[in-house]
Amino acid sequence: MFKGLLFVASLAVVGGGGFLAGANKLPFDIAAFDSWSAERTPAAAKIEATGKVIYYRHPDGKPVYSAKPTKTEDGREFTAVRQSQDVSFDEAKQPPKTAADTAGAKKVLYYRNPMGLSDTSPVPKKDSMGMDYIPVFEGQGDERGIVKVSPGKLQRTGVRSVAAKLAKIGRRIRVPATIMLDERRIGVVAMRTDAFIETVSDVTTGDRVKKGDPLFQFFSKEIAAAGAELASEQASSNKSGGALRLRNFGLSPETIQAIARSRKVPDRIAYDSPMSGVVLERMATAGMMASSGQLLFRIGDTSKVWVVAEVAERQLDAIRKGAQAIVTVRSLPGKVFKGTVSLIYPEIRMETRTAKVRVELDNPDGDLIANMFADVAIASGTQTPVVSVPNSAIIDTGDRQVVFIDLGEGRFRPKDVKLGMRGEEETEVRQGIKAGDRVVVAANFLLDAESNLNSALNALTAGEDKP
Repeated sequence: MFKGLLFVASLAVVGGGGFLAGANKLPFDIAAFDSWSAERTPAAAKIEATGKVIYYRHPDGKPVYSAKPTKTEDGREFTAVRQSQDVSFDEAKQPPKTAADTAGAKKVLYYRNPMGLSDTSPVPKKDSMGMDYIPVFEGQGDERGIVKVSPGKLQRTGVRSVAAKLAKIGRRIRVPATIMLDERRIGVVAMRTDAFIETVSDVTTGDRVKKGDPLFQFFSKEIAAAGAELASEQASSNKSGGALRLRNFGLSPETIQAIARSRKVPDRIAYDSPMSGVVLERMATAGMMASSGQLLFRIGDTSKVWVVAEVAERQLDAIRKGAQAIVTVRSLPGKVFKGTVSLIYPEIRMETRTAKVRVELDNPDGDLIANMFADVAIASGTQTPVVSVPNSAIIDTGDRQVVFIDLGEGRFRPKDVKLGMRGEEETEVRQGIKAGDRVVVAANFLLDAESNLNSALNALTAGEDKP
């Protein structure tokens, strides 16, 4: 207190002396006054820079800084700035550190522009408006790729996000197809020896026949001889194999048993249908001489049919044998048929770059006819849960696929991802995000436009991006 009063009194005396000296034009030594004033200034009023030199600044106060000693263009030394002279390092100006702050202290990587520009600095500095650059600590996320949107704008644009989840991806591959007969269910009728066709039943191409229905009547010398041998066997105990010879000639068991019971060979022997189905072709004619092996009838069993679909090459990896398939036929509106994939043909057609996929269907009522056009929806998908996001979350630029991660508080980060199977509503993400990450599913194209604008601005200052 006493020192303060003494200092004020000294100023009053000096001020009064100066006034008298000026009024009376007395000589006054300014240098001597400065020396006298400095000697009487309290020690507490002298503030000296302390701490180590942290950077160097331009001697004229311009916003030019250096991490090492340097000179201006006219040869003047840059001014050293110590810890106590910078607000970022002045411990006296900083709030007291807590135990949590001390434990969580991390290394400063660099300093970023306080206005969010791409400019960075390896040392503390100020921008053109005098604002301090913000330190980025080790382990702290890089903010340069983040898109920031105000809460009001978020509400107006309708940005919405959901969490990525583990789920099974499913979809149906829809392709055109054609109904075909099962090749394994087509049979032919032919004589195994020369024979005369006496009469032919009233059966034509397209008619349905049942197994055991008579198709035609014939006469053959070799078959008549084998029948006579069988009849004589029944009257004696000698078994020479007449029944076996008749079976080898293609006669039905019913016809052979009738010869054995009657013990005589009829003038005309009936040839019965070996299977049930549709007559696909009729070549037999009454009075014709049928040679051994000549085709007389061709019959197809239509209780099961094939649906052969043409699947694009890029979709084959999603189809598995045994997959469920739903078939609709254009000429049978309202009817739905269910089957399974039985075969993926091991060949790609050069003209269409498609492969044939076969679906087997039950056709007990015979509604499905060969060469009908059909549409097939084949179920495909993953067997185990995978990381998936809604289809609307994916932004596909052609060269890359991107989703926006919602970081909260209006901050969004674009993230490149690698995709797997695309379902009807969900898409598999094989790399880039994990289950639980929130991704933007609505208005993400607006964030993409903002991100592209930021990238363009960053490209203008690419040389300053790294410290």
